[in-house]
Amino acid sequence: MLSLRQLQYLVTVVDEGSFTRAAEALHVTQPALSHQIRALERAAGAPLLERLPRAVGLTPAGRAMLPHARAALSDAARAESAVRQAAGLTAGELRLATVYSISIGVLPPALRAWSRRHPGIDVRLFEHRHAAELAEAMTAGQADLAIGPLPPGWAGPVRTLGTEEFVVAVPADDPLAVEGVTEIGFAALRDRRWVHYGPDNGLAAILDRACHDAGFRPKTAVRAEQTASAPTLAAAGLGPALFPANLVPDGYEGHVLRPAPAVTRVLAAYARTRLDDLSSAFLAVLVENASGLLTTPETT
Repeated sequence: MLSLRQLQYLVTVVDEGSFTRAAEALHVTQPALSHQIRALERAAGAPLLERLPRAVGLTPAGRAMLPHARAALSDAARAESAVRQAAGLTAGELRLATVYSISIGVLPPALRAWSRRHPGIDVRLFEHRHAAELAEAMTAGQADLAIGPLPPGWAGPVRTLGTEEFVVAVPADDPLAVEGVTEIGFAALRDRRWVHYGPDNGLAAILDRACHDAGFRPKTAVRAEQTASAPTLAAAGLGPALFPANLVPDGYEGHVLRPAPAVTRVLAAYARTRLDDLSSAFLAVLVENASGLLTTPETT
């Protein structure tokens, strides 16, 4: 029969990429780790790991088992947290998953308020490059609550937070800024070279889609991997940049334009299973603190 310890060993070997590093991370001997992995493979009825010369890979059976192993470990952690809460303990850990732009825009006010109200609860934040990666991580049980664009057909609990608006920034000496333009259609920017995003950043697809809807493909001046870099690069004159309006910093040196028609996305908080008390409490704080950053949420 499979055990949680064996599943933890499997996940650690995969994450560390070797038996040696996994044994060190787990504080066990390598022979003991190998023994438990072999026992897990016997219980599963198939090899799960492929021992390569310089790495460890997953077999097809291992790839099939890995997300379930992660989910089982996540459920066990949630069960432990629920017991601690029922016992009236104030210590614990809340695991949140999101995408990069939300971790620097929507989440900080909520996290600040949460830490003030619940100083004994640790928060572990997992950041992802795009919405599909976030949904995949949540399916595998990585976190208690995800905050991001809602994946299609999500079967678990969902709470719509609101609609996030995007803006375009140019430098303060740009002709559009000098003329005092505050709203612009994307078609007027077809000849510009843009501050774009790396292909794995989810905002790259949003910019490409907005430009496609305006009838052109954006020329690229520079690609930023980190979302936070885009406003700075735009203000420095590298090219216009598209990013969430809630990322515009106080005292921003660039000039902000609102696209017409508007570029938006709906954000939601969602989970794989029913929310526990800790996740529900954080969700209430999140809704309260996101109200000034997002437009009124739709009814879900």
